[in-house]
Amino acid sequence: MSAKIAVVVIGGGYAGVMAANRLTRNDDVTVTLVNPRPAFVPRLRLHQLVGGSHDAVVEFREVLAERVRLVVDSVTRIDAAGRRVALAGGGSVGYDYLIYAVGSAGAEPGVPGAAEFAHQVATLETAQRLRSVLDAVPASAAVTVVGGGPTGIETAAELAEQGRRVTLVCGGVLGPYLHPRARRTAAGRLARLGAAVLDGPETKVTAVTRHAVRLGDGRELPSEVTVWTVGFGVPDLAARSGLSTDAMGRLLTDETLTSVDDERIVAAGDSAAPSDLPFRMSAYAAGCLGAHAADTVLGRIAGTRPAPIDLSFPAMCVSLGRRAAIFQLAHKDDTAMPLYVGGRAGAKLKEISCRFSVKHLVEEARKPGSHTWPKGDHRRRLLRAEHTGASAVPTRAA
Repeated sequence: MSAKIAVVVIGGGYAGVMAANRLTRNDDVTVTLVNPRPAFVPRLRLHQLVGGSHDAVVEFREVLAERVRLVVDSVTRIDAAGRRVALAGGGSVGYDYLIYAVGSAGAEPGVPGAAEFAHQVATLETAQRLRSVLDAVPASAAVTVVGGGPTGIETAAELAEQGRRVTLVCGGVLGPYLHPRARRTAAGRLARLGAAVLDGPETKVTAVTRHAVRLGDGRELPSEVTVWTVGFGVPDLAARSGLSTDAMGRLLTDETLTSVDDERIVAAGDSAAPSDLPFRMSAYAAGCLGAHAADTVLGRIAGTRPAPIDLSFPAMCVSLGRRAAIFQLAHKDDTAMPLYVGGRAGAKLKEISCRFSVKHLVEEARKPGSHTWPKGDHRRRLLRAEHTGASAVPTRAA
């Protein structure tokens, strides 16, 4: 009887859990998931944790297949030559194949004072700390949310809906992904909630102090609590382990999500940079990439040629408090359509999306191999354009 093939998955987010569950479709594979927390964190809910309407925690037993062994620990180094991962708690775990799905967190702020005085929302721990800080100050305290992307919009709306005195500082355009029509709807909803929105290039934050935020045009905004939602960063595990990464630290892979250094290592989610052209960071993309990474590993085990990743983006959801949201429809090339759903209908679609991001994991645990996603040819055109130096992204009229 031949020995089973060991696959280790690093990271228990949307990508890692999806990959681990899908791998169980092969009875000859043992799957070990290494994650620093004992529970799954649905990151789409972290702004709700800050607002107090959700704890943003799901027990792993609800989303992880029974055959997956969970190790609650952090990986400190990948020994690609020895095919082992070293654990922070001591010891190591060997593998035949490795799926690198370490995810992302908030980027280290480069603005003076931001690291010291601002709070982030990108991880369970930072969101929990921010929730405690907000609980300790009066509802009338000035709160400044820095960043006009989805996280900033959602956090500002969540707190404004509670009656908090919120200012959203965009540092540029409000909701840059959104179609201008949807952007106007978002601005109107924030205004009705009582949130002040400062946008335009002059609103870029230049400094953060304990009680204020300074803008590029010289204004200084009083701020008892400052929330920093600008940018994402990835762990430096791949770089520390001597693996090739992009400038941001994501593992460089080919289009099958296989590391350019080692065909036994496959990446998924926010920490993957296929062809140095990473997908937009999102729970949706993470789940699809996790499934594809598992398929790549299973294909290699079976001796078949792995397929290149093929993924299109149908929509983006941005909540505007508990009673409204924007469900932005998108072209397959991930550019916004003029069509979107707002208000209460948008909020219902947003909630369905959040629930399905977890439900897909549960379904994959019960029936591995069942997860599917929409395909498109935009990525192939984008890669061809990169090779020729042409533009593959069409200009959309507002």
